[in-house]
Parts: sequence; structure tokens; C-alpha cells
Amino acid sequence: MYARDNVADAGDLQQQLPGGHQVEAATDMLRMLADPTRLRLMWLLRDGEYDVTALVAAVGTARPAVSQHLGKLRLAGLVGVRREGRRAFYRVRNGHVRRLVTEVMHAASHRMTGTPEHD
Repeated sequence: MYARDNVADAGDLQQQLPGGHQVEAATDMLRMLADPTRLRLMWLLRDGEYDVTALVAAVGTARPAVSQHLGKLRLAGLVGVRREGRRAFYRVRNGHVRRLVTEVMHAASHRMTGTPEHD
């Protein structure tokens, strides 16, 4: 067997690529998670729903900033909101997003501690 027998041509590789709109949506989602405050908020929201007051106390950031971050995360489709009277409760929108946040934080932990990575 020759090495060239295992080489895919450019056309084959292009067919494996996700569509442009899907890549753009994924890039937007990752861009939202690239902010430390938003990532901290997402970490908290992955296990439950909280109102802005609880999130402000937890992340130690000013209320207007937390509200603005939550608005951006909501517009990006990463968090959902449930209203109860005047209070709004935020939560991670779905299991895909929850797993993404969990996995990126676990990967960061492996990188920082030198713990061997796994598949």
C-alpha cells in the first residue's frame, strides 16, 4: 500500500466541511464564551437557573455588566430566560451548550495541572 492511497483529494475534504452558516454560528457562540465573565456565568448556569442578583454576587461584577453579558449570551442562543413576575431566571439553553462549557473548562484544567488528557 502506498501513502498516496490514503490521501483524500481536496474535493473529498471539502465535502466533509460544515456549511458556511453553521461555521459562522459556531464561531459566534465561541466568541461569546471567549470573555472571562461570560464563561464564569455559563459555568454557573450549566447546573441550574439563577437570577441576576445571585449571579452578580457570585461573579463579583457590577449588575449592569452582568445584565449586559446575559443579554449577549441570550441573543447568541446560549442561555434562555424564564420570567417570574419581575424577576428573570437565566439558564443554559441546552445540553450541547452545557457540554461545551464543561468540556472547555475540563480541557483548561488538564492543561493547567498537567493531568494526562484522554479521548
